[in-house]
Amino acid sequence: MNAPTETQRITDIETLEKLYGLPTGAPVDKEIDHLHPHYQKLIAASPFFVLATGGPAGMDASPRGDTPGFVVVQDEKTLLVPDRRGNNRVDSLRNIIANPLVALLFLIPGVGETLRVNGRAEIRTDPALLERFGVEGKLPRSVIVVHVDTVFFQCARAIFRANLWDPARHVERKSLPSTGTILTDITGARFDGREYDRVLYDRLKSGLY
Repeated sequence: MNAPTETQRITDIETLEKLYGLPTGAPVDKEIDHLHPHYQKLIAASPFFVLATGGPAGMDASPRGDTPGFVVVQDEKTLLVPDRRGNNRVDSLRNIIANPLVALLFLIPGVGETLRVNGRAEIRTDPALLERFGVEGKLPRSVIVVHVDTVFFQCARAIFRANLWDPARHVERKSLPSTGTILTDITGARFDGREYDRVLYDRLKSGLY
């Protein structure tokens, strides 16, 4: 096999476009600058999205999930996202303070299409806003307000190729290293992974909100 050469590395847009061509038709027409009612329905049906941000420390992609409709469409240009209880790393929030540009990828269980939203975010702690997202008497510490720039749906090819929603393709969790095992090994056994695993799911269930 021939070794790769520097000329095989794409470094400019012109070369990239020669290789792939330019998008036309639906891939272009589906992108708009607001949350069309159809796109709002997709967001309302989604219990999960990935939030992509970037800042001085690098990029971050954070999973966000709750009951469908937890991301609220305030209007056709604005989304409201409660920042639920997590691990307090707040990587996404640190990035938003440094760089407000964000990208959201919404998934709907059983549906092949995903929804992509790009925009600019800010972090709010208005009491009335926090109250809107109270669950079991508990409020989020903040709400991420996303000002929408572009929205479009992604076709189902990636989901179909992955067979993501096919129960027959689901992986048995016990076939992979537990999170406690991972922590024990990467810390040189300084971490009590067995105890971490023992209380993990009880801790998750009691600390969702």
